[in-house]
Amino acid sequence: MTTLTTTRPAAGVTGAVKVYGSGDTAVRALDGVSVGFPAGRFTAIMGPSGSGKSTLMHCAAGLDTLSSGTAFIGDTELSTLDDRRLTLLRRDHVGFVFQAFNLIPTLTVAENITLPLDLAGTKGSPEWIDALIDVVGLRDRLHHRPAELSGGQQQRVAVARAFAGRPDIVFADEPTGNLDSRAGAEVLDLLGDAVRRTNRTVVMVTHDPVAAAHADEVVFLADGRLVDRMQAPTADKVLDRMKALDTKGAPS
Repeated sequence: MTTLTTTRPAAGVTGAVKVYGSGDTAVRALDGVSVGFPAGRFTAIMGPSGSGKSTLMHCAAGLDTLSSGTAFIGDTELSTLDDRRLTLLRRDHVGFVFQAFNLIPTLTVAENITLPLDLAGTKGSPEWIDALIDVVGLRDRLHHRPAELSGGQQQRVAVARAFAGRPDIVFADEPTGNLDSRAGAEVLDLLGDAVRRTNRTVVMVTHDPVAAAHADEVVFLADGRLVDRMQAPTADKVLDRMKALDTKGAPS
């Protein structure tokens, strides 16, 4: 399995089409999208409701399949993999953070963080895990269970778990959706810090301009099509672009 390099995007899609249903009820969630997510960068995906942003992330991450076009992680085209090889690629190269923290309530913080490694039958790098615990600021919570943590702390555990296996890329789906503004900002700072300090890649779906402003770049979708990219985003610039999309739709 090919290791990711910095000579091409860490992940992406080319000519991506995703259709749900058939006939008169068919929904074209992605309509010929081509976009790459640069290695070592924090990219946010935004768009109006129904724009295809979550579908794009799921297909790029190998959680869903395209109707046509290609999706790749590193140098590996996902459509060339059978289920077993796709599972191994996700296990070894991809991390996930979701809106729902998805922690195991009976496990401690430390056990939740190392759960993917335990399921894979590997201990990983103890030095990496130890450094990661400091990055997310959870050293004094390692023996607590999720119910004893705040929402922000639980999401920090989820972030640490996503990075525990040293994945090349982490996909985050509305990671601050269940958090208040302060806890959300802490998690977003944490994701950005993880990109800078570990040279990993993060791709985040969000509806929040303030969250998107933490990214290095924002990719905008509308009606299943890529309509804009914004470098060095600010919350105001992202909000203005989203308002334009909401009122005008995707340009022809």
